[in-house]
Amino acid sequence: GVIMLVSQKIFTLLNERGMSQKEFAERTDISQSTISDWKRKKTNPSADKILKICEVLQITPYELLSENEISKLENTIDYRIALNNEEVFLLKSFRGLDVRQKNRLFGYLEALKDKCD
Repeated sequence: GVIMLVSQKIFTLLNERGMSQKEFAERTDISQSTISDWKRKKTNPSADKILKICEVLQITPYELLSENEISKLENTIDYRIALNNEEVFLLKSFRGLDVRQKNRLFGYLEALKDKCD
């Protein structure tokens, strides 16, 4: 595949999601000028912003940081689908976890999936 800069992937994802740079800036607490710099200077966001960017764009850090082009993002959830109460509870709970807790949860989910396959 084509190698894309992280910042290029971000702009591709924003476009696919119909999200403006202004909305993205508000949701990530990253200034619009910083986001514009990524595009203009062909630079990438700093590491401390990656998790928030991924949360807002609903992708994993691996998907964002891997060198491959985003393949039509088959693994991402369409953010326009309605969530039921259990899904809302899970998402809100997940967002309240720290990185270590999230990693433990992912490990548990992988183990559960393996048991079901």
